[in-house]
Amino acid sequence: MSTPAQGPATGLDLAALDAITDAVESGAGLPEVVRAAARALDASLVLTDRAGAVLAVAARSPADERSLLDDAAGVEAIELRVADATVGTLRMRARSEAGPALVKLVTTLIASEVERLRAPERASEQALGGFLHALLDRDISGREDILGRAGELGIDLVEGASIVVARAHSHVPTEDGWRQRVLGVADRGARAILPGAAAVLAARAEAVGAEIVVLLPGADDATAARAAEAILRELQSALPGHTFALGRSRPAPDPVDLHRAGAEALLAANVAEGDADRPILAFEESGAYRLLLSAMSEDPAELQRFYAETVEPLVAYDEQYETGLVQTVEAFLEADGNVAGTAQRLFTHRHTIRYRLERVKELSGLDVGSTDGREKLSLGLKAMRVLGIAHRGGPATEAGAGGGRVPRRT
Repeated sequence: MSTPAQGPATGLDLAALDAITDAVESGAGLPEVVRAAARALDASLVLTDRAGAVLAVAARSPADERSLLDDAAGVEAIELRVADATVGTLRMRARSEAGPALVKLVTTLIASEVERLRAPERASEQALGGFLHALLDRDISGREDILGRAGELGIDLVEGASIVVARAHSHVPTEDGWRQRVLGVADRGARAILPGAAAVLAARAEAVGAEIVVLLPGADDATAARAAEAILRELQSALPGHTFALGRSRPAPDPVDLHRAGAEALLAANVAEGDADRPILAFEESGAYRLLLSAMSEDPAELQRFYAETVEPLVAYDEQYETGLVQTVEAFLEADGNVAGTAQRLFTHRHTIRYRLERVKELSGLDVGSTDGREKLSLGLKAMRVLGIAHRGGPATEAGAGGGRVPRRT
């Protein structure tokens, strides 16, 4: 039986050290480095910067993380230094005894990475939120004003930026302040790739769950994509029992165009909400949905009216009777109007599909057998996604279909 490679007379697990150095060399960011360190040390870890902001966590649970931050019994706080400067603190609760040489090597690697990736001094969350919301709402629009305000907050927007909108929905009981926890996790995920990134809670009154807006300075699309992936990894690692949807804008080389980037990220997040297999969606990957961006930005009321005239009666019916009309229309369109193909997709009998499509015609006035009807329903479904309207259908039990509160269109 093989054993991990060890240095002579040191007891160091060289394979574990290789995992840490690989994370450093690949540019995976501090969270990945700290997770590799936790495996090497067989310990729970929390890394904070000089100001006490959490940079990375490798803990078994939120309770484990809180106990580390509270310096509970069994937690060792190790000051991280580079030369004569303190760069942060690593809090550790070991599950087995790690040799002093291994601890020193690991903490030295982490300290060097913290120093290399050190972010500029951060402004308060309130100041960051005020700036970002004003920027996306176009309350500040002049280039020099934007750059000046950003510079005061330690954010460099000379080369522009991208926007990510990240949403989290909890499917387990949550604690007070869970949205702030989502914010902190998203923020450290973004800063693992872009130390100058800034994240705030969204100000939209209609936002459901926790919605985070992340500003990613710079005009490099590949780096922004890596940052979005790092945000998702951190959210999935730190928040079990949640689902996530992230939308990423195109880079806006001119900060004056960041309001447009915000609209793109919001649209992409809305579309991603309806695709469980693809939790991150870039605006450029949103296909025909892109055509509705100007309608969402310039006249959302008209888009809302179109949705109301097409798909809204089906959504209301599904919610009232726990049916699957919207799901059936989506599958029918994906199957190019083929009833047998729709039945196969939904594991449902063809007669049931035909019954539901007749119900769609009664409620919406749109015949899926006609080109015009299919086009309007397809656009209505896209409008629903673009507007971020959640659809809560249920198992297709047609009970109560004979008469109810859902109006039928003539």
